[in-house]
Amino acid sequence: MMSQEQQILEQIKKSSNILIVMPAKADGDMLASSLALFLFLKKLGKKAEVFSENVLAQKNLAFLPDFSAIRQNISGMQKFIISLNTQATKVEQVKYVSEGDKLNFIIIPKNGFFTPSDITSFSGEFKFDLIITVGAQDLDSLGKVYENNTEFFYKTPLINIDNQSGNLEFGQINYINLMAISTTEIIFSLARSEAENMIDEDIATCLLAGMIIKTKSFKTPTITPQSLETAAKLIALGARREQIMNELYRSRSLNVLKIWGRALARLSSSQGGTLMWSALSQTDFTKTDAAKEDLPEVVDELIGNIPQARIIVLFYETMDSGKQATGALVHAKKNIDLLKLLSEYDPSANGNLLYISSELPLAEATKKIITALEDYLKKMPA
Repeated sequence: MMSQEQQILEQIKKSSNILIVMPAKADGDMLASSLALFLFLKKLGKKAEVFSENVLAQKNLAFLPDFSAIRQNISGMQKFIISLNTQATKVEQVKYVSEGDKLNFIIIPKNGFFTPSDITSFSGEFKFDLIITVGAQDLDSLGKVYENNTEFFYKTPLINIDNQSGNLEFGQINYINLMAISTTEIIFSLARSEAENMIDEDIATCLLAGMIIKTKSFKTPTITPQSLETAAKLIALGARREQIMNELYRSRSLNVLKIWGRALARLSSSQGGTLMWSALSQTDFTKTDAAKEDLPEVVDELIGNIPQARIIVLFYETMDSGKQATGALVHAKKNIDLLKLLSEYDPSANGNLLYISSELPLAEATKKIITALEDYLKKMPA
């Protein structure tokens, strides 16, 4: 019986045009994994495209090889074919004109005439014949690419790659490795199962970057001996570790550093430091020239600097229909599942972050959510 890796490679080799998709709120590990997979498929001689709805939020990873290949829009997903029966009448000329929301095709016959019964239309094949999702727990987490192309997702073979226990196994092949601390580890194993020499310096750099991002430069308590062994192999294969460290940690943009400073200045704690939170107002964003897309970096810094915290929350003020509202990024240790507890706040999980929102103003939402989290932690074993 073939292993999952063998099944995946077999499906890839049977395909000619492959779409790689990551969640709408993909983290750095998922993006680096997707790029590594994209480069691997190119080495196999396959046509491939990689899609991210929110790639601009990961602009700090623009140094990664082929980052510019990531698409935010996908065109030509399926051909629409209009067929004209020319058995009785031949065509002299074809042209088209656009009139408002209509595209009119003008067909001039050589002799005789055409009738409506001569025309048929139908949908052709989809542009891609294989989908690979990286880091998505379910199809809805993919965002607009799924919402706008549901028929494509249900009619096209799909390989689901992830390391999260909440994965709904929505693919024809579900490669879910709960022992891997990052999706980049899974892609490394997949590429290596084809041949070690398939992993060149660019692929190794993407994979090591994903691991470094996921483990906060190998400082998280979830790090395993296997992860360290994988990292060592990637460096031996030519991964550019110094470049990664320089780009990720030694060249933070000034606005990120400023907004991080404001978050640190307002840092609060409860439950013996196991619950930490901060809140940012619209004024903070204005004075630092930062945007909410910068906040995952701020949370990453908080996680790296507060290892004892079991839950970290970064609240921020937003506007909803002209009224003050609240958004938040929540990070919890791997054994803590907050989806049910925070269900009233429209939670969406992505990697190690939970995104929530509330119609309440910042101070009121912060108080209500922190109280719920405190009650939750009090009931948990120490």
